[in-house]
Amino acid sequence: MFDAKQLDELTRNVLKVLPAGVGEVQRDIEKNLHSVLQSALARLDLVTREEFEVQSAVLARTRQKLEDLEKRVAVLEAE
Repeated sequence: MFDAKQLDELTRNVLKVLPAGVGEVQRDIEKNLHSVLQSALARLDLVTREEFEVQSAVLARTRQKLEDLEKRVAVLEAE
């Protein structure tokens, strides 16, 4: 799903918008935020781009086969 590099980048981006006064507790916030984000993203039931592309290709092939079969059935019914 999300690799550690992406999660670290997301954590850094969130930390950038925090007020400057939280500097002394930034490490604690970063560690906790990292854990919270990782847990939240794990519950989202996401797929990778690669898995999505594979399933899209399978769906396109299935759709084409269905259209071909519908044409064959229409020809057979017309006979």
